Amino acid sequence: MLLMSAVSLLFALLMAMWFTAAPNNANAPYAPSISSSKQAEKTDPFQSHKPLVGIVSGHAGFDPGAVCADGLTEAEVNRQVADEVVRLLNSRGVRTDLLAEFDPALNGYKANALVSIHADSCEVSGMSGFKVARVTLSAIPEAEDKLVACLINEYSKITGLKEHSATITDGMTNYHAFREIASYTPGAIIETGFLLEDRALLERNPELVARGIASGILCFLKSDDE
Repeated sequence: MLLMSAVSLLFALLMAMWFTAAPNNANAPYAPSISSSKQAEKTDPFQSHKPLVGIVSGHAGFDPGAVCADGLTEAEVNRQVADEVVRLLNSRGVRTDLLAEFDPALNGYKANALVSIHADSCEVSGMSGFKVARVTLSAIPEAEDKLVACLINEYSKITGLKEHSATITDGMTNYHAFREIASYTPGAIIETGFLLEDRALLERNPELVARGIASGILCFLKSDDE
C-alpha cells in the first residue's frame, strides 16, 4: 500500500511538471475576430442606451491588400487607422467592435452603423483623394445616404483630402460585408486615400485619418437621434 501511494505521488508530480512546461498559446494562428466580435454576435445594439458601431479593419486576417514597392501593405495602414477609430469612439461612449475582413461576427451583425476602412492603390501616380460608398440596392437608403454624407463631409473637413467619387468601384458598392450584415444595419466603406500620393497622411498621421472617420460616424449617430 505504501509503495502504491509513493508511485501515485510520483505520477502526480510528473504530470504537474508536464503541464507547467507545456507551451503557451502565444504563437497560435491569427483568429478571425480582432476584438469583441464574439460578444457582437450575441449583442442587440438596442438593448443598451449606448450605440454600437462595427469597424472593419480592411483585409485583416485575410490578405495584405495593396502592397507598395517597399513592402508597406494596405492592411497595416488600415489597422493603424481602425485601432484609433475604435479608441476615439470608445472615448465618446460608443460601444465599438473591431472586426476582421471576413469576421464570422459579420453574419447578421446588428449595430447602429458599420464602417469598413480601406486604402487605395500604391501604383497610381497623380491620383489623390478619398471615396465613400454604400450598397447599391439598399433596404435603408435614407439612413445609409446619411452615413455616407456624414463620412464625406467630416473626413474632407478634417483631413483636407478631396472626394474622388469618380473612382468608386463595383467592389465598393457590392462589398461583401453589405450582404452579410443585418439588412437594417447602415453600412459604408471608405477608401481613405491613395497609398502613393496620399501616403504621408495615411502612414504618418493615422490619428488624423481616424479622427475624420470617427467624426463622420458621430455625425451620423447624432442625426439618427434627431
